[in-house]
Amino acid sequence: MAPTVLRLSMLMTLVFAVVAELCNPQDKKVLLQIKKDLNDPYLLASWDPKTDCCQWYTVTCDSKTHRINSLILLSDTNFSAQIPPSVGLLPSLETLEFHKLPKLTGPLQPAIGKLTNLKFLRISWTNISGPIPSFLDRLTSLTVLDLSFNNLSGSIPGSLSQLPNLKALHLDHNHLTGSIPPSFGSFKSNPDIYLSHNNLSGPIPTSLGNINFTVLDLSRNRLEGNASALFGPNKMAQIVDLSRNELSFDLSKVEFTASLTSLDLNHNEVYGELPKGLTALNLQYLNVSYNRLCGQIPVGGKLQSFDVYSYLHNKCLCGSPLPSCT
Repeated sequence: MAPTVLRLSMLMTLVFAVVAELCNPQDKKVLLQIKKDLNDPYLLASWDPKTDCCQWYTVTCDSKTHRINSLILLSDTNFSAQIPPSVGLLPSLETLEFHKLPKLTGPLQPAIGKLTNLKFLRISWTNISGPIPSFLDRLTSLTVLDLSFNNLSGSIPGSLSQLPNLKALHLDHNHLTGSIPPSFGSFKSNPDIYLSHNNLSGPIPTSLGNINFTVLDLSRNRLEGNASALFGPNKMAQIVDLSRNELSFDLSKVEFTASLTSLDLNHNEVYGELPKGLTALNLQYLNVSYNRLCGQIPVGGKLQSFDVYSYLHNKCLCGSPLPSCT
């Protein structure tokens, strides 16, 4: 009787072990390779080959297929490595994130282009460098592409506009040069676009006015010319920041959408008068300082609720909260 009980106990232990191990064996093998490629950081201490990788810290498994669908590595100042090419061997990944890893270096790995199920790609606040690769246009499921706060350089690939589901594009706080691709006006998904704190130059493509964005931040570049095509009464824009560029256009001819809550045009060469239509908006923020505006600040709406610093250093702008017009 005892041997029978012992055999049954061993069998149950084996069955339990098989059932408990939900993680796909190939995914587990890849994760262990990623850990090795990343020099076995403390962040991945829970990645024990004797345990189920669906229970490991920083990863999640699909509840039905048990394939790894999320890999998120965050906030480790001791994390010193490059993005491992082995990440491209996790075909079910929908979320990939390397964030606040200041010792993560090297280029964006071409292997990322294999992850065609990715919906969320965030590699930000790192020291990755080199150009933004054109292979990112293969990731057609992406809804968010965040490459902000890195050391990326070179021009912006116009092929990013081919991403059909993109809702937010963050390329800000890098060292990007060249112009904004005219093809960005052909985005089908009307993404919010963040390109601030780069070295972009040239005119803003008029085609960009075709996008019905909610947020557009092109601040702190060297963009020039006319930006009036970005505005219009039928837009959905809520936040527009074009500050600290070299833009020059007649603001008095611009019509604004009723949804606009924040407008920043400071440190440009914008001229004309402030449109009376601004009084009809529920503005929470306005800054038109350091331009070439003239005339009286229209009375009404929120325009008198902003302090003088929102209007200072214009050619001949006057009226509350500035000194009265003579």
